[in-house]
Amino acid sequence: MARKHHLSDLVGAKLPDGNSHDGAVQEAALPAFSSRGAIGAVSRSISALKSQALMDLDPDLIDEPKVVDRLEEDPADFEEFARQIKEQGQQVPILVRPHPDIEGRYQIAYGRRRRRACKAAGILVKAAVKPLTDDELVRAQGQENTGRRDLSFIERALYAAELEANGYGRETIMAALGIDKTGLSKLISAAQSVPADIIRSIGPSPKAGRDRWLKFADRLASKGALESIFVEVGKSDFKTLPSDDRFVLLFNVVAPQKAAKSRASIWKAEDGSRPLRYKEDAKTFTLVLDKKTAPDFGAFLLKSMPDIYAEFKRSKE
Repeated sequence: MARKHHLSDLVGAKLPDGNSHDGAVQEAALPAFSSRGAIGAVSRSISALKSQALMDLDPDLIDEPKVVDRLEEDPADFEEFARQIKEQGQQVPILVRPHPDIEGRYQIAYGRRRRRACKAAGILVKAAVKPLTDDELVRAQGQENTGRRDLSFIERALYAAELEANGYGRETIMAALGIDKTGLSKLISAAQSVPADIIRSIGPSPKAGRDRWLKFADRLASKGALESIFVEVGKSDFKTLPSDDRFVLLFNVVAPQKAAKSRASIWKAEDGSRPLRYKEDAKTFTLVLDKKTAPDFGAFLLKSMPDIYAEFKRSKE
């Protein structure tokens, strides 16, 4: 508390406890002393406080980060969330940083869903503004997700793979996702085994875990599987399905086709009896003898087999 009092004495104005477009402290209120020494340290502290103050921002001034951590959610779920924001207001601020490349714009660390909902509601979005490096932004995303709805397996996998593809080190990715080296390798391998556009078409699919995604990846390697997938994804009603249903649909589309069971045929003798049945497939030809109809036919057939086979060989000459 004493520190806040000293800052107030130096500045001559309180830091805002609400939302403000100007971020809190006016530069003109700072005394014109040297940037060195105690006064310089206090000035720098005030600048740090300014950079973390709550602000009301136009959602259109906030850009996505290089790599986003969540896939597109179910439209019905988002509509309900946006309705709540419109009726009750935004309760939890988002975190943004000043855009590293564009003056006057911001880049979001977390709270993308809240920003979208505020935009849909036509209201400003409450945001904490904090200078963050690229690595700090990724870590902040990870810390936020540990306290909120868990990312699905495939969201974590795709996020990890895209972070690495964008040049982030594995230590940073592990810290963001709270996993070790082995876990990270498995995530990246899983994401790389399924084309990213297919993953995005399916969405987060929270009920499909690691084993089913890996099995899906194996099925995609079969001939014609990708073509079948793209046909389904291109259908007009595909996107209307919930994400888990989209996964199940595509998972079944590339399921191995079971060979049709061949039915046995009956061989009928000249006397009208039916002493045997036979069936064949690509690899075998099977005879089944009916011992009730011809009890000794099997023994006779085996005894005659050398002559039968020899006759068969002569027929091929």
